Order: sequence, then structure tokens, then C-alpha cells
Amino acid sequence: MITQRVKDLEKEFSSFNDWEDKYKHIIGLGKNLTDMNESHKTEENKVKGCQSQVWLHAELNEDKKVIFTADSDAAIVKGIVSLLLRVYSDATPEEILSVKPDFLETIGLRQHLSMSRANGLSSMVKQISMYALAFKTKIDMGLS
Repeated sequence: MITQRVKDLEKEFSSFNDWEDKYKHIIGLGKNLTDMNESHKTEENKVKGCQSQVWLHAELNEDKKVIFTADSDAAIVKGIVSLLLRVYSDATPEEILSVKPDFLETIGLRQHLSMSRANGLSSMVKQISMYALAFKTKIDMGLS
């Protein structure tokens, strides 16, 4: 499931000729990101290590899939987090943990970010993995 999303994303980004077009596309994706419930914009859900403000919330649904919602106060960051949600949201914790974020290099994103944005991206990926690990542990212990 996630692997198909990654393939689709890589194909989508391969259709752009230059990075300006990719940036515009990423910003557009951010504009289409589903609004995050204001009650989830808490200090607890803030992604540490991001220059911009980024909130990431996760819930485990009845199908044992992790549903992420997110928001940011920066347009490009909102687009980046929307890419991550497109890949990782609505997947099982095992799927999330098994798919490394190599697609970020494949589409060229990491190489075109400033050092602080790249660090923020790494923090977002790490937070997604931490949520998945916590939910996997909860499921394995029979608590969910």
C-alpha cells in the first residue's frame, strides 16, 4: 500500500522539469492539506527541531491504521508535511516502520532544502516513526 503511494509520488515528481515547478507543486499540496483540528495544535503535538511551527497528530483507527493530521505556519513546510501524510497516513504501524523515506531523495527534495528545513524534515519523519512504534507496541501488548 505505502510502496504504491511512493511509486505514484515518484512518478508525479518525475513529470516536473525543474525545481521551481516542484516547489510550486509542493506549496499547492500544502494548500490542499485537510485542516487540522485546532484542539490538536498543542505543545505536545509540535514537532521539535523545525524552524517553522509544525504540528503532527496521530490516531489509531478501528482498522489498526494510523491516521495523521498536520499543519504548519509556513507554506513550503505545509506542503512537505502533506507529502509525508500522503505516504504514511492510513497505514498500519508495521507498514510505516518498514518503508524508509528514501523517496525524499528520489524526488530530490532533501537535496533542495536548506539545512534547517532538511533538519525539520528529518524531525517530521522521526516523529511519524515514533507514533508508529508507539501504536505497534500498544497493539502488540493487546491494549488496542
